[in-house]
Amino acid sequence: MVNSTTISYFILNAYSDIKLLKYLLFMIIMFFYILIVCSNVLLIVVICMNRSLHEPMYMFLCSLFANELYGSTGFFPSLMIQILSDSHTVSKYFCLLQIFCVYSYAGVEFFNLAIMCYDRYLSICYPLQYNTRMTFNKVAILIAIAWLSPLFMVVGTTSLSASLQLCGNTINKVYCDNYSIVKLACFDTSVNNVYGLLVSLTSVIITLILILYTYIRILKVCFSGSKQTRQKAVSTCTPHLAALLNFSFGCVFEVSQCRFNMSSVPGVFSIFLSVYHLTCQPLLNPLLYGLKMTKIRNICKSLFYREG
Repeated sequence: MVNSTTISYFILNAYSDIKLLKYLLFMIIMFFYILIVCSNVLLIVVICMNRSLHEPMYMFLCSLFANELYGSTGFFPSLMIQILSDSHTVSKYFCLLQIFCVYSYAGVEFFNLAIMCYDRYLSICYPLQYNTRMTFNKVAILIAIAWLSPLFMVVGTTSLSASLQLCGNTINKVYCDNYSIVKLACFDTSVNNVYGLLVSLTSVIITLILILYTYIRILKVCFSGSKQTRQKAVSTCTPHLAALLNFSFGCVFEVSQCRFNMSSVPGVFSIFLSVYHLTCQPLLNPLLYGLKMTKIRNICKSLFYREG
């Protein structure tokens, strides 16, 4: 047992399974990170620099891409350093900072996807009133809510974890995880567990109700509407639905890693499951929206294939 007063760092124990593959994994992770940064920055620049894209849907996309950069930067650089390192230790304060970044990224992602779903609902169900309902001020307020709400929630989570007295410092993951730290506590963690449950239920239930309600209304309009309405719904909702399902599956994998005994799962595969939502989502979103959204696709083409 480690005395709680002496803990100033944590050991990330999951790296013990990848020693022989560390250089290969480093190259793969670095390639993914460069791809994530370049693709998301490109789409943010395209949206910001083209006035034809200064519409609510693209502003929400810009917020989504900015969050991918935020979450990736809070995760990938540390991951690459740890892969090449021999000690696999992180300071307590850096660990708490990474928890804040990763958890707030997940919260902002979920809120962004819910708001984008609401935007598509207004566009498809109330096309003639869309511009009056989705004003610039409303867009700004929704984006502010999507960012500030998760940030405030995660501040409480990390503050409670920072005040815990710990009797261990080994985390069986490749990055810092709040639940792993709570499990190391010497004393009762009921407050942390109740707060974490309330935050999760509040944020997830609110967003899920909004998402389910809007998709039910969209489907209702599609079944009773014209062929053109159905085509519009499919073209605008397909990328969003794919992103939502991908992120949800990633979160389910992460919760499974934390809550259940996964000792029978091979180490490398277990690591992949734990970082799925931090890797595949930032890679998938630019691909989905960059290729599916006609305006974005055409502008990107014009940047790379200018006629002489």
